[in-house]
Amino acid sequence: QVQLVESGGGLVQAGGSLRLSCAASGSIFRFNVMGWYRQVPGRQRELVAIIISGGITNYADSVKGRFTISRDNAKNTVYLQMNSLRPEDTGVYYCNAKVPGNYWGQGTQVTVSS
Repeated sequence: QVQLVESGGGLVQAGGSLRLSCAASGSIFRFNVMGWYRQVPGRQRELVAIIISGGITNYADSVKGRFTISRDNAKNTVYLQMNSLRPEDTGVYYCNAKVPGNYWGQGTQVTVSS
């Protein structure tokens, strides 16, 4: 069983930055896809960014140019660097690891004030 633990969330003013971390209990090397998702009350969880083995990345249009996803297989950690934050980035951010399997973290709250 894999456990994913997110950290780095918090309250920040618009225009600020945060760096989220997702630490895995085991090796993340075997996961082909790792990503970050965001959820706000009353809405479905949505993709923010994913990184595929080999380093290919994909981002939601709303965060392109502002967010950067990266993975450090040696540290079993995935990161999400978030710059130029906007109030609409507010939500609970979840880490995901899949292929094989499909695992989720417990989430970390990000609140961006205007």
